[in-house]
Parts: sequence; structure tokens; C-alpha cells
Amino acid sequence: MTLARVAAAARSAAALPLVLGVAAIDVDDGRSVGVDDTTVLPVASAAKLLLLAEVARRLDSGELSPGQRVAVREEDITGGTGLLRRLGRDGWTVEDLCWLTASVSDNTATNALVRLVGPEATARLARGLGIGALTLHDRVRDSRGPDDPPLFATGTARALAELVAHAVRGTLVSPGASERLLRWMRSGTDHGLAPALVAHDPYAECFPEPLPGGLLVANKTGTDRGVRADAGVFIGERRIAYALVARWDTALGRSTERAAVHAVREVGRALAECAGLPGGG
Repeated sequence: MTLARVAAAARSAAALPLVLGVAAIDVDDGRSVGVDDTTVLPVASAAKLLLLAEVARRLDSGELSPGQRVAVREEDITGGTGLLRRLGRDGWTVEDLCWLTASVSDNTATNALVRLVGPEATARLARGLGIGALTLHDRVRDSRGPDDPPLFATGTARALAELVAHAVRGTLVSPGASERLLRWMRSGTDHGLAPALVAHDPYAECFPEPLPGGLLVANKTGTDRGVRADAGVFIGERRIAYALVARWDTALGRSTERAAVHAVREVGRALAECAGLPGGG
């Protein structure tokens, strides 16, 4: 199955009242396809991959220590999954905050990391990797006032997919930083978008080695009003880095949201087929 199948699945959503940006990269031979993949869109929490990549870079270089304590301040606390603020402990480490951000997209943990490294550092990293279209504008907020950036993050499907491809290739600054980011991504608990329609084992211990006859996934999703995003890698006979970003007008109602999610899942099915998985179709 060729990557053209992914593009065809993405284009099938053209009649829907939404924008669907899709990028897929065969990490093993460098081929790629894209549909609206350079359109800048809100990407919600999928952009946390860039934040985690900067933390991974600093941990690998020794600028940060995994066990370094990070105080969680009142200004960091916000809604969303909210796991950190419900746990009965204090004194979180850098690595703790990264696991919480990657696994359940904890916004409070994310805000503590944003404060630790700063959006400017993530922008420098993005430029260095050639994915400057991916931008972390601000911390996560429960509400945004007129003086706040209007969005947490924006980017393109192409930039997100390239970021993942760097990690899979081991070229995210260093092999160590790449491996660390992939481990965090592997802990992600939301497989309801691109991987939803294909059988896969989210806990197979062989990751990132291929699972004989099966599928491995590492990803990070993003959800906001009128936005669904998913960026990650399917590992089968081939390694396919991908990103999907759907954007629609919420005034159109829940039916459009359901259509967007269905379109993303169908592209995910095509990505699994391209990874060479038995039963991927």
C-alpha cells in the first residue's frame, strides 16, 4: 500500500465543511505526501510535542536533570485532564511533569514546563529543526482575555509530522533526546483519533522495535473547540510518521465534529495500511 492511499483518504473529506491537514512521511525511505499540510491551523495540545522536545534536548545535554524539582505555582494550575492537581503530593520533578504532559496531556504540568523553559526556547528549537511553522504562543489558560494570545499553539500538519520523523530517525538534536521523546509519546493514553480503527497493542514492551504481525503506535493528540489533532508514528513493516489536524466552525454543530473525527480515523486506517500491517484495511 502506497502513501497515495493516505492522500486519497484525506481528499475524501474535501466535501465536508472543515479543513483537514494531513502529512505522512515514510521514515525508512523518505517519501512523503501531504494534503493541506502547509496550512497553519490551531493544533491544541499536539504542540506539546515541541515543548517536550525542548525538555528532552535539555535533559540530554545536562542543562536539566530528570530529578530536578519544579515548583507548581498557582498560576500554572488550570483545567483539562487535571490529573496533577488531583494527586496528593508535592515536589514534582522535571521527568514527572513530562510523563504527565505526554500521557494524559495534563495542562498544569504543561504550564510548569512552559514556565521552566519558555516559549522562546521552543521557537529556537523549531527553527533549528526546520519546522518554524509550529509555534507555542502561550501557556494553557482556562479563558483568554483581550491581552492574551488568542491560541495556545498553531502549526501545520507538515511541521508536526517532521518533528515526529526527527524523533524516529534519532535526529531530534541527538539520539538520546529522540529516544526520550518517543518514550514519552508511547505513554499517551488517547488513541481515539488516528489509531482508533486499527487493532494495536498500546503496551507492547518491544517498542520501538516492530511488533511481528501487529501495530505499534506512539502519538500525541490535541483537542479544543473546533479542533482535533493527532501526531505520531505507526510502526509495522514500515515506520510512518504522521500528523492530522482538523478544523471546523463549531456553529455547525456536533454533526460536523463527528464527521471530522470520522475523517481523521479513516486517514489513520490508511496510515496503518501503509505501515504494512496485516488486516490494516
